[in-house]
Amino acid sequence: MTAATDATLFPQVPGGSAYPAPPSGPDEVLDGLDPEQREVATALHGPVCVLAGAGTGKTRAITHRIAYGVRAGILQPSSVLAVTFTARAAGEMRGRLRQLGATGVQARTFHSAALRQLQFFWPRAVGGELPRLLDRKGPLVAEAAARCRIRLDRNELRDVTGEVEWSKVTQTVPADYPAAVAKAGREAPRDPAEIGQIYAAYEQLKRDRGTIDFEDVLLLTVGVLQDRHDIAEQVRAQYQHFVVDEYQDVSPLQQRLLELWLGDRDSLCVVGDASQTIYSFTGATPDHLLDFRHRHPHATVVKLVRDYRSTPQVVHLANGLLSRARGRAAEHRLELVSQREPDTEPVFTEYADEPAEAEGTARRIRDLIAAGVPASGIAVLFRINAQSEVYEQALADAGVPYQLRGAERFFERPEVREAGVKLRGAARFGGNDTLLDGAAGLPSEVRAVLSDMGWTDRPPAGSGAVRDRWESLAALVRLAEDFARARPTATLADLVTELDERAAAQHAPTVEGVTLASLHAAKGLEWDAVFLVGLTEGMLPIHHARTDEQIEEERRLLYVGITRARRHLALSWSLARSPGGRPSRSASRFLDGLRSGSGGSRYRAAPGGATGGVERGSAVAAPGRSRRTHRSPARCRVCNRTLTDPGEMKLMRCEDCPSELDEALYERLRDWRSGQAAATRQPAYCVFTDKTLMAIAEVVPGSAEELAVIPGVGRRKLDRFGADVLAICAGEEPGAGAAEGRGEGAENSSEK
Repeated sequence: MTAATDATLFPQVPGGSAYPAPPSGPDEVLDGLDPEQREVATALHGPVCVLAGAGTGKTRAITHRIAYGVRAGILQPSSVLAVTFTARAAGEMRGRLRQLGATGVQARTFHSAALRQLQFFWPRAVGGELPRLLDRKGPLVAEAAARCRIRLDRNELRDVTGEVEWSKVTQTVPADYPAAVAKAGREAPRDPAEIGQIYAAYEQLKRDRGTIDFEDVLLLTVGVLQDRHDIAEQVRAQYQHFVVDEYQDVSPLQQRLLELWLGDRDSLCVVGDASQTIYSFTGATPDHLLDFRHRHPHATVVKLVRDYRSTPQVVHLANGLLSRARGRAAEHRLELVSQREPDTEPVFTEYADEPAEAEGTARRIRDLIAAGVPASGIAVLFRINAQSEVYEQALADAGVPYQLRGAERFFERPEVREAGVKLRGAARFGGNDTLLDGAAGLPSEVRAVLSDMGWTDRPPAGSGAVRDRWESLAALVRLAEDFARARPTATLADLVTELDERAAAQHAPTVEGVTLASLHAAKGLEWDAVFLVGLTEGMLPIHHARTDEQIEEERRLLYVGITRARRHLALSWSLARSPGGRPSRSASRFLDGLRSGSGGSRYRAAPGGATGGVERGSAVAAPGRSRRTHRSPARCRVCNRTLTDPGEMKLMRCEDCPSELDEALYERLRDWRSGQAAATRQPAYCVFTDKTLMAIAEVVPGSAEELAVIPGVGRRKLDRFGADVLAICAGEEPGAGAAEGRGEGAENSSEK
């Protein structure tokens, strides 16, 4: 089932609804972007690296970048290939691009893009038809193990299959598997020599039966592009510009494929966050992201740190967790700055046992739903799937509907298939379908068709199969309503086409129910309320995480969980597994210093905030030229909100925040400015603007250093006017001591 998320194919603009129509021109595409997102959108040439923290609008930034390039005539839609890691993310990207008027851009997963190329070029490169693609490799791995006289239970089969996948994405052949595992410090689920044998037998079985698996798609595409330069050049002639989302998750094999697509060009934009690397067990590594500037010295690097998803309380907790991280990824962490209004503090709860934890969680969820939070806006996240059962039972007992992420796919449900057939028939027969009698408008037509299947305005009481069926149909109704808002002239046939595209991409609509999911499955999603449960030593970090890097990946997994929450966040653990059991468990070490009463010092935000902005040019500045670096986001010195309005940035506070203006000082500064303007025969605002004078009169700087940091002062004006301004602030008359003060100001300025 699919977890709830705000990321739909009908994207919301800040403070408004979905686009009723594509933007009228390229400049309108940039409307609503913050300064850093705008930098991403307008950086269309050369390599670009976007370091994007959780909730900072990275998908918005890169889709607007593509759309701006297309609408400005700089990028040809058919020459752009955007790749990501899930079919759902690719579907979302295509939907956003369509709404922005950038149709024709290819947005696919690595595997989907490679498969299309392989299918097209296989007859020419190899001959004949492409071998059949395996749906699942588990049964064949089990057969390979049996041939090696090795018996695998259900869990071992899953783990060994994972090892085969890891070997292939790291380009490790069966004979080299034992050595590769040892070198990587990887803990094999069985004797590495046995796994190597199973891996070799599995590959032989595939060859015997003329089949390939998911990883072979990438391997074979890489092989074709490496061996056939004519084919590689044809692909490069087709695709001129590349965008890669979630770049911290690329495997060595995917990186090699990307390099072959690029050739010797550098029209590449990558987006990622090393602090969200949680799939290293599959071969993913953040090294490609962290080394991007070394491979592309002239790259533009943009950092997105304005968090639009989570409240300041949630962001503070996430920043605090990462402040204790170690290792290379931690050195490049982004300190987020929340753009939302403050809300409730995260809640830490200790329970006596697991059933008590589950029951307490269910009670709190029921209270949230009663307070108006939709069930689809709530998630319970755990480390491993085996933890879900007790929460399923507790939610059922509390009468709360839920859905398991990773269970049956939405578009494969019988009622959804049946609804698709009925909607397709109604679209075909149009006004001749009696079901549509009296229906006016697309949503009304969909309700009429689905009413024939049992959909009603009100959900049935209780849970179970009847409620599940109703939820599926209700999700289709909501999707039709969203679709009609985004495209007012859409017909039933247009909706059927949309459903077909979503089914192909497995981009399901929201189902009304609390989501139960593992932390890994929650990546890329978000909810109003998130419950992180089972946070004990041995579970998070998991007991088999032993090396420093493995421990740090577990910390990043918790970070991903925390940053899924928009408003409400609860973290809990239990001391025993069952009622009456020995309370031998302890809270996760990752919570130390984050909750009151825990060990270690509490996290405090770094002075000056996060290091967002943009860097251009070479990693090593050319002689005589300094590298251009944008400042961190300005923040209000009263409420700490990030400022984007130029006037507010000069005041260093929000317009409506309390002012500590010294009005008498402000008037003296205005009088002095008038004299300076008359003496130099220039407008008064060329000396200092009113906003800058107001900021000076509010701060009342006592030194050149304090004056220099006020926006609108700058080095040149500090050298020229600093001594006079400081004298006025000190209650003295500018003049005799001005020359001495001017020299001091210049000296201090040069030090800066």
